[in-house]
Amino acid sequence: MKIAVCIKQVPASTDVKVDPITGVLIRDGAKSKMNPYDLYAIETALHIKEICADASIVAITMGPPQAKEVLKEAIWMGCDDAVLISDRKFAGADVLATSRTLSQGIEQLGDVDLVICGKQTTDGDTAQVGPEIAEFLNLPQATFVNEIKEVKDKSIIVSSNYENHYEVLEVLFPCLITIDKDIFTPRLPSYKRGVSYQNLEINTVMLKDLPLKDETMYGLNGSPTQVEKIFSPDKNTEQKVIEGCALDVADALFKKLKDSKFI
Repeated sequence: MKIAVCIKQVPASTDVKVDPITGVLIRDGAKSKMNPYDLYAIETALHIKEICADASIVAITMGPPQAKEVLKEAIWMGCDDAVLISDRKFAGADVLATSRTLSQGIEQLGDVDLVICGKQTTDGDTAQVGPEIAEFLNLPQATFVNEIKEVKDKSIIVSSNYENHYEVLEVLFPCLITIDKDIFTPRLPSYKRGVSYQNLEINTVMLKDLPLKDETMYGLNGSPTQVEKIFSPDKNTEQKVIEGCALDVADALFKKLKDSKFI
């Protein structure tokens, strides 16, 4: 079994800068980390590998050259290989262009049985990239997976949490699943593996290496959604104390909430 785990390098804090023209996050020089949900995706892949002895895991990410750091972390956690999809022509991609690029990278790997993604990323929070990758690759999918019930030769049985209800699904390989948090406890990167793989050369895939080479389908050019305006919310510490009897306080509070259009 060949497993591809999609991961992403995200800002390590909320103090990030935005390009005022493109509306794209300025990642150069900013502190970063692996997207937290992707840690659960990696741990899920490693759990499946423990069940299927012949399984191999490839971590794949799209990003600038410094995104190799999260790929190294994935290797140190237990992934067998890693691929960086990196090209300036991929910059500024929305969820559609990102999904297309990742799907092309996965297709370039060849014969992937299972694609695993974190439920969402902490910098975008759309939860759309995983399902869109599945659509581009024409794969069946199960989202918001919170339990792996059984791994069979030709399928996987999972439980998905949709807040108001749970679903148990059997999905045929090849397929894609997105992982919710707390499915497993992510392991720490191994110092021993870090030493063993310290000279590992991570393969970088560029636009010229992908099956679809039309650059108008990637990055800003391939993004049908554009950021019109982005800004940091104003911090307001204004306080108002309402005094009086319970009825007067309730009336004044109701009027304030209504005037502020909260209700």
